[in-house]
Amino acid sequence: MKTFSLLTLAFWLLAVLVAHYAGQAPNHIDLDAILQWPSARHWLGTDDLGRDILARVIHGVEVSFLVTVVVTAVTMLIGISIGVFAGYHGGRLDQVLMQITSIFLAFPGILLAIAFAAVLGAGINNLILALCLTGWVTYARLSRGQTLVLRERLHVLAAESLGASAWRVMLRHILPLLISILLVEAAYSMASVMIAEASLSFLGLGIQAPEASWGAMLRDAVRFMLVAPHYVLAVGLCMMSLILAINLGGDVLRDKLDVRSEMQL
Repeated sequence: MKTFSLLTLAFWLLAVLVAHYAGQAPNHIDLDAILQWPSARHWLGTDDLGRDILARVIHGVEVSFLVTVVVTAVTMLIGISIGVFAGYHGGRLDQVLMQITSIFLAFPGILLAIAFAAVLGAGINNLILALCLTGWVTYARLSRGQTLVLRERLHVLAAESLGASAWRVMLRHILPLLISILLVEAAYSMASVMIAEASLSFLGLGIQAPEASWGAMLRDAVRFMLVAPHYVLAVGLCMMSLILAINLGGDVLRDKLDVRSEMQL
């Protein structure tokens, strides 16, 4: 499991780097090579405009990595800040922030993302913004719950008794103990963000043509499933392999960090 995850992630990262510096043309149209099956020239075949599927898949991975990393970083920053602040201070502020969080949790995240993307409009910037507006909730709930427990620990009480400020206590005595569990959550969240990006692009609310996106490619491939099944199979299997590798990597990271045992110390 660990080996598969590492090899798959390394393969896609290497493919992105090689394709980027090799100067591939994923948007090159060849009307004489429409929907060709895999061959020595086109390893995964061509799409309905004669474009090389492999080149577009790799370019789609690059775009997906960009969206996933940015969204994960931003949502972690927002969610952890809200959760730790609310959990440490408690009181009315905690209630207000958690009520807002509960409102977001009342709706499926992907539906909220679709609603925000529809209001903001299509495009990669609006896609990232829409996913950021909905992805912080899990981090906020998780960090807040753990902060409620950690703020009662002896080393936190000792720091407060010595006159440490609230910001110093949160940053130096609480946040470091949350890193392991939040890293595991981030690993699983990356797979969810990748699926959400593909879903929005599939619906036409994400990456726009001619830029390559796995979701948009799947949308186009479905129309030709009977005459060119290699198109949808190539994109679907590539997407499945990467998301599976990320999820398995999250399992390995969880076992490695042994989060539950650490939090019970």
